[in-house]
This record gives sequence, C-alpha cells and structure tokens, in this order.
Amino acid sequence: MKSISIGKCQIGEEFEPFIIAEMSGNHNQSLARALQLVEAAANAGAHALKLQTYTADTMTLNCDNEEFIVNGSDVWDGQKLYELYDKAHTPWEWHEPIFNRAKELGMIAFSSPFDTSAVDFLELLDVPCYKIASFENNDIPLLKKVAQTGKPVIMSCGMATEDEISEGLATLQNNGCKDIILLKCTSAYPSLPQDINLNTIPNMKTKFDVQVGFSDHTMGVNMPMAAVALGATVIEKHFTLSRDEGGVDSHFSLEPDELKELVSSSKVVWEALGRPTYGGSGKSENSSKVYRRSIYVAQDIKAGELFTEHNIRCVRPSLGLSPKYYEDILGKVAKGDLTFGSPLTFDNVK
Repeated sequence: MKSISIGKCQIGEEFEPFIIAEMSGNHNQSLARALQLVEAAANAGAHALKLQTYTADTMTLNCDNEEFIVNGSDVWDGQKLYELYDKAHTPWEWHEPIFNRAKELGMIAFSSPFDTSAVDFLELLDVPCYKIASFENNDIPLLKKVAQTGKPVIMSCGMATEDEISEGLATLQNNGCKDIILLKCTSAYPSLPQDINLNTIPNMKTKFDVQVGFSDHTMGVNMPMAAVALGATVIEKHFTLSRDEGGVDSHFSLEPDELKELVSSSKVVWEALGRPTYGGSGKSENSSKVYRRSIYVAQDIKAGELFTEHNIRCVRPSLGLSPKYYEDILGKVAKGDLTFGSPLTFDNVK
C-alpha cells in the first residue's frame, strides 16, 4: 500500500513510526501550560502535535437529564457532560499560537474537529490533515465535510464495526479524500491490555488496504511497541507534563520522559522489523558464520588411512567441509597425511 505525505513526514512501512502527541485537555485551561506541552513534545521527538477542536455546545446539550451525566467512568463518573467538555476544551483562540509554536519547533500541528464549524475554523489555519475521533467515526456529515477539504485523514476506529469502518472509508473516498490512515483504538480510559486486541492491526491492513496505526489509551509504552511490531505506522498517545498535576486525561497520558522513550524505542522496533531474510543478515551476522560447524581432523591421519568417527569430527569453526558430508566421508580413504586440527576438504579425500 502506498505511503502518505503529511507535511514533511512520510508515513508508511518503509518509514519510522509517525508519533502523535495528543494534548487534549491536559493544558488545564492555561495557554502557558499548553505552550509548555508543545515544547516538551518537540523535545521528546514527537513528529506531530494534535489538539481537539470543540466547545461544550458543539459536543452536547447543557442538560441535567440522567443520560447527560457520566456513569461508570473511574475518573469522570458523576460529572455532567457539558461541564466536563467545557473544562476540557481548548479555546479556539489558542489554536493559532499553539500551532505556530509547534511549527517553529519542527512539528506538524493539526486537530480533531468535532463538528462542521470546527472544520471551517481549522481550514482558516490551513491544517495539513485531520483526525476523526473514535466517537465521531459514525458522523457521516462530519466525514463528508472533512473529506471535501482534500487533505489526509486519520480516523480512529474505536467501537466501529467492520461495516461502519467500510462506510466511513467510502464516505471519505467518495467525497475527495485520497489519503486515509485508520487507527486501531480501544475507547476506554485507561484501556486494559486484555481489551486491546492488537492482532486487529494486520487484519485491518489486509481488509481495508490502507495504512493502519494505533491510538493507545493504556498506561506506558508496551502496547505501542507491540503495535509497531505488528505493522502500525502511526502511534497516537495522550501527553502531559506531569500526571501528578492533574488534567482531564492525565491519568492515562505519557509524561515527557515516557514520550521520548516511545519515540526512540518505536524506531528501534521498526528498524528491527527489516524484511524477510534468510542465510545471515548483514555484516554483524556474517562475521559470526566462521563459528558454525564443519569437518576437522581430530587425530593425525596417515595417507591411505580410513576416515572414522574417531579421526574426524564436526566442530567449530567452519573452514572445513559442511557437516552434511560427514556420513559420506566416513569409510573413505585419505589421499595424504593430515594433521590434527586441519580443516577437511574434498582434496583430502581419495
């Protein structure tokens, strides 16, 4: 499948994993802290910084009915949806200074729009791509609006069935989007390893024939490393300066040192994937070939003497005949005198 260009970055199996640092609401309603997050993400080596573009009014209704109260969440339980989103949203007037700082530091900056008005706003800022969040991947009008910009789209697939993913892909493609990346995602915060089902990643690549990445809500970096090993070309992780300082998503977000580890370790895993290879891979292994086994003279042998299991052996190093000839040579005659420790060659066999 083809690689995809976003800004200066190439995304595909032949390129190191594309790491997205998701700020979400971890700025704690401080622009100064938001800019600190940008700088910390850049210092950690993230390729991109992502925001979320919404207001409480574009996300939900300011309603006190029971269904508008969070129920069952370890962190947000009992909170009114409207108040939670009001606390977590990134003020739209902050987007430009945040994006500008990210660009100054060499990162790609983009966002997840949560309604069509957010797309109109982000187009004014000329974002290079769009992210569709898991909870919005069934919002067909939003997908159409995003696709019509003609820019690459990264779509999280949390909770989406195969049919819904297919419908989302068709909507994007039929409305002008040519470059699409799907993200395997488990929409639980935090997610448990047993709920991640990473084997979905290679299955998605085969089924949908697009680049596939991983949007991770587990603790730490173990799951992203496994995802890269399974072919994920994009990794998205929520990011904070310090979990101890709080923030709406801080409890499952990476701190700067952990994000740096994610960037470096994912590249190592990607480099280790290489390509199907047999018979030695590169100079490091080729230099070890000398220590494979071969046939050597284990006792002094006189010309005309038979080769036996006592006077020849398969040992290291590998300068003699391959051990596959050992049984053929047993019982044959030596052409000349052979000394202990000599590699055996066909020239020595009568």
